Amino acid sequence: MPKKLLDDCFLHDKDRLRHDDAVALLKSRIVPVTGTERVAIWDAAGRILAQAAVAARPVPAHTNSAVDGYAISSAHYNGVENREAGRRFAVLGRAAAGRPLTDNPPTDTAVRIFTGAIMPEGFDTVAMQEDCSVETTGSGDNEQVTHVTIPPGLKVGANVRRAGEDVAAGTTLFDAGTLMRPQDAAALASIGLADVLCHQRVRTAILSTGDEVIRAGSRALQPGEVFDANAPMLTALARAAGADVTDLGVWPDDASVIQRGLRDAAQRFDIILTSGGASRGEEDHMLSALDTLGKRHMWQLAVKPGRPLMFGQIGDTVMVGLPGNPVAVFVCFLMYVFPMLRRMGGGHWPEPRRFMLPAAFELPKRKTGRREFFRGILRMTEQGLAVDKFARDGSGLISGLRAAHGLIDIGEDVTKVAPGDAVPFIPFSEFGILDA
Repeated sequence: MPKKLLDDCFLHDKDRLRHDDAVALLKSRIVPVTGTERVAIWDAAGRILAQAAVAARPVPAHTNSAVDGYAISSAHYNGVENREAGRRFAVLGRAAAGRPLTDNPPTDTAVRIFTGAIMPEGFDTVAMQEDCSVETTGSGDNEQVTHVTIPPGLKVGANVRRAGEDVAAGTTLFDAGTLMRPQDAAALASIGLADVLCHQRVRTAILSTGDEVIRAGSRALQPGEVFDANAPMLTALARAAGADVTDLGVWPDDASVIQRGLRDAAQRFDIILTSGGASRGEEDHMLSALDTLGKRHMWQLAVKPGRPLMFGQIGDTVMVGLPGNPVAVFVCFLMYVFPMLRRMGGGHWPEPRRFMLPAAFELPKRKTGRREFFRGILRMTEQGLAVDKFARDGSGLISGLRAAHGLIDIGEDVTKVAPGDAVPFIPFSEFGILDA
């Protein structure tokens, strides 16, 4: 069986854990938890390899022409005395893709060749047909003879794809743990693989909590109630991370119901993702349920938005309790849960790249001691690309997520940001989220 989350307690001794410390803690403890299965290359994009993919043969398998034209030997072409006039060759033979020559014409002649055709033995250069002059002599009972004039200046090896120039035999294309992309499926096919061994998807349960939360479309909204915006967003985010997602619905603010539900879910899933109820309010039962059923390893981060992030385990099942506000859920998922799911699913822990861009906003005086992730909007200015901050910072404003192109990452010790200062920007594309 795959090894699951380490069972020892590693509660930190700080009131609020800094971002880098939280990532380091999670990164050191989360391990792959899934089994493996064979997957057809048609379905491999988005899956994580469980076994290295090695090329058994070179790509291309044969030296071939990259264009339609005429194959020649550079030795005879470059040996002509009047190089400014090019050279005239008799055309003997025709080679097409999948239909190579069966005999070897003399190397002082030319061969009519088409894209993908194997280069005849002794021929090393191809002239593009649009650069050549062709004439045919002879008619009637006389045998027709075709000659081609190759213009001067053709380089040795021009328009030829060498065997193995893309991939040499024995090359490891992908290591185990690699996330497959559409272009990678093409690479797998090019080395002759029809299927690959992949990790199974992480079995992920998603649920919402709160007596005031109802699902859109279930019934009319009553006073004090809100529609559940977190569950559909989390489902899409988890699937983008490669997980197999099951929706467990909305659970009431009832300690016994939550305990029974979590106990059952821990028997069926690799990870449970909850939103809401992660604080210590009288109606926040998720934290106490985790403490009763399993072990809590992390809670309270020095991060905005997303301070009450709960992480622990019930048996071998990972549990993450996310905040209730949609922006906080979104940010915490990207920064902490997304890499967890990828790693649990057999992949490498992904480190999102940060691109330094000039700020098109100002933070004249900032409280230090916590990491802040602002919704960032790319702007084209007279000086080039810059990043602006969404005007409002409320963690319940889904409009900010819709407008943003990524996150602005402001460190714990930054006291202010002036317009033009370089700030780290993490595009949403780092998490597989495309712009509209």
